[in-house]
Amino acid sequence: MIRYAKKGTDVSSDSGRLSPRLGLLSITVFGLAYMAPATVVTIFGVISAASHGTAPMAFFIATVAMTLTALSYGKLARRFPTSGSVYTYARRTLGPRSGFLAGWVLLLDYFFLPMVAWLIQATYMHAQLTFLPMWGWLVAVIVATTLVNALGIVIADQVNKVLLGLTALGLLALVTACLLQLDEASSGAGSRALWNEASSLSTSAAAAAVAAYAFLGFDALSTLGEEAREPRRDIPRGIVLTVLVGGAVFCAVSLLMQWLHPGGEFENEDAGGYEVVATVGPTYLADLVSAVIIVGGLASCVAIQAGTSRLLYAMGRDGVLPHRVFGYLHPRLHTPLFNLGLVMAVGLFAVLLSLTTAASFINFGAFLAFTLVNVCVIATWWHNYREGTKTAFTHLVLPLAGAVVDLYLLSRLNQTALLLGISWLVLGLVYLCVLTRGLRVDPPELTSEKQNAGSRGGVKRPS
Repeated sequence: MIRYAKKGTDVSSDSGRLSPRLGLLSITVFGLAYMAPATVVTIFGVISAASHGTAPMAFFIATVAMTLTALSYGKLARRFPTSGSVYTYARRTLGPRSGFLAGWVLLLDYFFLPMVAWLIQATYMHAQLTFLPMWGWLVAVIVATTLVNALGIVIADQVNKVLLGLTALGLLALVTACLLQLDEASSGAGSRALWNEASSLSTSAAAAAVAAYAFLGFDALSTLGEEAREPRRDIPRGIVLTVLVGGAVFCAVSLLMQWLHPGGEFENEDAGGYEVVATVGPTYLADLVSAVIIVGGLASCVAIQAGTSRLLYAMGRDGVLPHRVFGYLHPRLHTPLFNLGLVMAVGLFAVLLSLTTAASFINFGAFLAFTLVNVCVIATWWHNYREGTKTAFTHLVLPLAGAVVDLYLLSRLNQTALLLGISWLVLGLVYLCVLTRGLRVDPPELTSEKQNAGSRGGVKRPS
């Protein structure tokens, strides 16, 4: 018999809560799989062209910028170790209405991320293996990903570890091939890869805004708060480790590739990374890199769908979304099956959309959510200012810098992205007014969050 996590019931029961089974290694692997480290090859040409041949500098700037926001995520994940990410953080620090809007904005990011990931994966696999049509690969990837996630977080964790391990081996082979070619490169090419006569702070910053897209997904770790064995310790560490390790991979690989290909000119900048790979080794290396991208993409698809389903579960358990549907957990697998199925169904429409349109939604939602996370840390500092328990530098200066950087990245989006994003935000405001009877009452409160606060040391929002 199907059972639902009802409001007011004991969420510690087996059917009403997610199972805490993940350690720090699993959490970090989940984040790295979400980011897909092999992305550095696929977007290298675009970043190199935008930065005028200084791709590693662009990735370095993006790493610093994302680390500021990662630190803010870590602080909030330690304070509120529950599912929901910025939705929960904004609700507990800024109020229920702000929490709703934060969740609504995050839905824009999370709901379209699986669609984009599946679309990219199916497109690439169709280009490499043409025995299935595009829609056939799309269905195959979506069904496989959903099956892995439906079997539980432990299975998804094991699959991600294997796929990420294979991805790491492939990238190591690429790095080795690049290092073997460095003797033939000019001695000054390495320094010109970081800065040259054509580069400037403006071009590097503009390229960094594009490179920051490669980091999208590290925040998904905050949705695993209830599935971590030590959420207050491991979620914050995992978030920061994901950004630092991912950023190190991006910087190192792009430095070697830029060293071997000075300047930002390519026959086709969208395929610039493959042009470089083709010059540093035999044909089988290019085939290996292609296989790495496929494997890494599959791991990313698993992680992305898992994070999206947990956000929907948190909002459904809250009652912001229909509770009996979105708040359902399978009594034995402890996975939000309906949410996984819904994300799968929406993903099937990916073949009808262009990648540019879907990505426009994601970018707006991601950077606005990042800004809100930094604001939440500042609000926490303000609430505790009189108690003197929070230092101004770590809880005011750093998150303020993070918010400024995120808003700058948001301003770099094209007009289509801004228009679509603002339209989604306006739609959310209308829904909020309907839900709260014209803002006269608060949105439904997360009952399980209250109980988690008592059972796992959660902290109530200061009055």
